[in-house]
Amino acid sequence: MVAHAIPDYVLVGQRERLLAMVDIFESVPPEEMRAIVRRSAFTRLEARDAVLVTPGEHEERLLLLLEGRARVCEEGPAGRELTVSVVEGGTLVGATGFASCRPWGVRVEALEPSLVCGLRRRAFDELVGRYPTVGTRVARLLGERLIETEGRLADLARKEVPERLASQILRLVESEGLVTPEGYKLPTRYTHEQLATMIGANREAVTRAFGKLRYRGAVELRNRRIFVTDPETLERIAQG
Repeated sequence: MVAHAIPDYVLVGQRERLLAMVDIFESVPPEEMRAIVRRSAFTRLEARDAVLVTPGEHEERLLLLLEGRARVCEEGPAGRELTVSVVEGGTLVGATGFASCRPWGVRVEALEPSLVCGLRRRAFDELVGRYPTVGTRVARLLGERLIETEGRLADLARKEVPERLASQILRLVESEGLVTPEGYKLPTRYTHEQLATMIGANREAVTRAFGKLRYRGAVELRNRRIFVTDPETLERIAQG
């Protein structure tokens, strides 16, 4: 999968506007946004395209998702992939730019057409020096993600695959779910393989677990998209 560099003819003003919408840059003045644009690299990703952040780059470059939706993956034992998080446009990707001495890299795969911005750590540090609230927002954001990660680890320790899958679907509904006459709909088409990387299971186990959720009437699959048809039942399953 190949990332596509953004050509020069894309308006700088559009980049400034998208950067200004990133959660950690709220209240940063426009002139600073223009400076950040000049010191950043922009990459367009189509669905299933990916960018790799090597261990050396992880500390030196912040990755920001300006548009779209992407999953942040790490390689686990025996080459198995683990989805660390799923992020939507307007936020920081993972903990890029902050983890020192990281022995592995991360892979950022677009779930839909997306725009990624890479900002050098030095430029970010200088920005925080002028606007300390940016650093406060990053600390709060990473703290929230740590709490979510601890919850997922707790699920791995005490829940079976169907319960873990139910919990993950509920998390996805909270972050991206759309209300429809048939129930909550996940607009992203998640494969069983992708769901497996989110809950620490294999594809076959997820397929069996999804069948159990369907049998209980909690979910349905339509046009390769997940619908939550009975949220209360899904909640009960998630609680074990």
